[in-house]
Amino acid sequence: MVNGDPSATGACEWLPYITLNELAQELRPTSQGIEWFESLSTEEQSNTLRLLSHFCIQARATAEDGPESIRRAGLRATHTLAVLITRGRIDQQLGKIASLTPHDERLKSFRLLIAVLTVADERRRERFCSDGCGHAWHRLSVHTPEASA
Repeated sequence: MVNGDPSATGACEWLPYITLNELAQELRPTSQGIEWFESLSTEEQSNTLRLLSHFCIQARATAEDGPESIRRAGLRATHTLAVLITRGRIDQQLGKIASLTPHDERLKSFRLLIAVLTVADERRRERFCSDGCGHAWHRLSVHTPEASA
């Protein structure tokens, strides 16, 4: 969703873009995001983490977003991911986090990167989009079967 219009191609191709933005905007519960992420193949998980890292950079994440993101992700400050996100150049650290391979690290990486995107995008929306913007991903809404009944 970051680059383009989901109606231009198949909806399945856009699902990760939409899902990640819905999670970051808290339009979907984290538990639903974790369930979705765990249903992906190892390769799809790796691609999703790289995509999330890219979204964080686009949202202008900074090292100062680290402590709040760690708190939101429910990680200990001493965990490897928590240390990485608060040290060094943020773009490099996000790439390292997205590249971790053990399953439990991928899941923690997912939670942390969603939290980083949430924090960075909230700031971006307040500073640059408060009077409206052209970002399609800022106009998402979740349609659930219960809502349409």
